[in-house]
Amino acid sequence: MKPQKIKLFCFGFGQVAENFVKTILLEGLNLEFSVTTRKESNTFKLNNQSYNSYFFDNHKFDKALIKKLESADYILISIPPVNNEDIVIKNFSTFLNKCKWITYLSATSVYGNHNGEWVNETSKTNPSSYNGIARLNAENSWKNLAKKTDLPLQIFRLAGIYSNEFNILKRLQNNKLQIVDKKNHFFSRIHVEDVAQILFKSLHSFNRNEIYNICDDKPASQSEVAAYGAKLLNLEKPNPVKLEEVKSEMLQNFYKDSKKVDNKKMKAFFKYNLKFPTYVEGLDYIFNNNL
Repeated sequence: MKPQKIKLFCFGFGQVAENFVKTILLEGLNLEFSVTTRKESNTFKLNNQSYNSYFFDNHKFDKALIKKLESADYILISIPPVNNEDIVIKNFSTFLNKCKWITYLSATSVYGNHNGEWVNETSKTNPSSYNGIARLNAENSWKNLAKKTDLPLQIFRLAGIYSNEFNILKRLQNNKLQIVDKKNHFFSRIHVEDVAQILFKSLHSFNRNEIYNICDDKPASQSEVAAYGAKLLNLEKPNPVKLEEVKSEMLQNFYKDSKKVDNKKMKAFFKYNLKFPTYVEGLDYIFNNNL
């Protein structure tokens, strides 16, 4: 049964959190929500719904947010670690005891490199990138806190997120896509609308202390996805470069890891059929509706 009143607090309000809130509102639920921002505290509207946005940056925050946090039933954490530390736990661990749902958004980078093989939630986590190591440390911090204080925690390990606003088609159009010539390099992705729908389902389908991979059905190489995007746009696919020629540290880290992420646990537990089961459906939708 769906909860009829949602009191939600979002640490961070990026595209995942915003799409999650929009999904709740579109479903017609009675929602009260607040979020954090690194800008000055303010009041805004989303889909005609007013909400408070509270300043929070590392160890500095608007003290007014504590009252909202303490009254929240549902807490979403999408803020990445800072200096290898989870700043939500650092600042607010003593104010989380009354909620009935906490979701920490992690990343599949925690698995590290598996040489193109499949990984699931029981696979070895051996991150190689700084971000992956920090994410795994944050996961462990949340698990330890949940065990110590009996918090209702679930962890979502998100694959690479794309959306109608941020996607490979726009990077191809703007000539900002760099493809690395590397064999057997696979990665997984997920459309932000599917993430939002799974978060919504978890409001009433929830098991504490569980981890779920959130990704689509078709891991693929960047080259394969780029080739399909270029075909849609009737553009030439960018010429690949050697890994040693890449200057971006983020891109270098991206190509360190090769793995295919399994989503069977997610689909079975949440009984969810992906709106965009592969990049083909996702890019087709974006191409036909947004460009």
